[in-house]
Amino acid sequence: MADTRESSEIRAQTPAARIDAASRAKTLTRILWIGFALNVVVAVFKFVYGNVTCSMSMTNDGIASFLDAGSTLIGLAGVSIASRPPSDRHPYGHAKYETYASVAIGVILIVAAGDIAREAIETLLEGGSHVMVDWASYVIMLGTMALNIWVAWWEGRWGRELHSESLTADAKHTWTDVYVSVSVICSLIFVQLGYPAADALVSLIVALAVLASAISIFREANRTLSDVSRLDAGEVAEMVEGVPGVAGVHEVRSRGTEGEVYVDLHVLLDPEMTLREAHEVASEAEALLERTFPEVADVSVLMRPAEDAAGGASADDAPAPGA
Repeated sequence: MADTRESSEIRAQTPAARIDAASRAKTLTRILWIGFALNVVVAVFKFVYGNVTCSMSMTNDGIASFLDAGSTLIGLAGVSIASRPPSDRHPYGHAKYETYASVAIGVILIVAAGDIAREAIETLLEGGSHVMVDWASYVIMLGTMALNIWVAWWEGRWGRELHSESLTADAKHTWTDVYVSVSVICSLIFVQLGYPAADALVSLIVALAVLASAISIFREANRTLSDVSRLDAGEVAEMVEGVPGVAGVHEVRSRGTEGEVYVDLHVLLDPEMTLREAHEVASEAEALLERTFPEVADVSVLMRPAEDAAGGASADDAPAPGA
């Protein structure tokens, strides 16, 4: 068993695996830096002009965009740590640091939602704010909203492709900015129609949108931190049972982040099979899963004689060499 674990660790740290991880981290870093720069531009325009026109909703929208830029920096830190190779202290790698980064983003959003809601309620109790609305207000809001839509779509697409929790969280936050911008534009229209309280009311909507984004991020992070199954056990079993020499499959388990999944399973084999033959069957099962599911980082196959399928653990149980 010791030889099996050692060969598994060596395979997990081969140059090819490190190159893939490094390439993923490099792509994520580039995307996040571009998103950060664009979010700062959007935030500056909305925050500055919101203060000039005394528009609380536009100013808070700008603050939300600044928070989006700040969350991007947290995502960058998470990606940087997560890309480190496995070590003696972290034999499964550092991928969960990307999840921790997404949780930090969620905490920031909750704090921001509370501050925005508090300010909006105080303004309503004081009788509303005095907002100046002109054509430039609409130009800035529509322009920044269009930019946010593109950034959110772009980050979301790459987040799904790279199975990145931090990038997906950043995209969700940016989509929140888009919905907020729509609300702010509506508030500008109502203010022009003679309803100044609409400005503070929309700020409450901004707070709710930011809170909803945080909850969504926490839900996804919980899937990783609570080791929710990442692959369908039935699908995995059916796939491996198609490998020549496999008599049955059970005890399929999977866990990890979206981009780094660990799988272990029990494979039933002919008890008369030689160790070399068993190794070849297990290696083929492992290779099949890694080809089918690119997010799989490691597969651990426990070999059992088929005659023990109905019983408990056998003294002959042995993990597959190299699995």
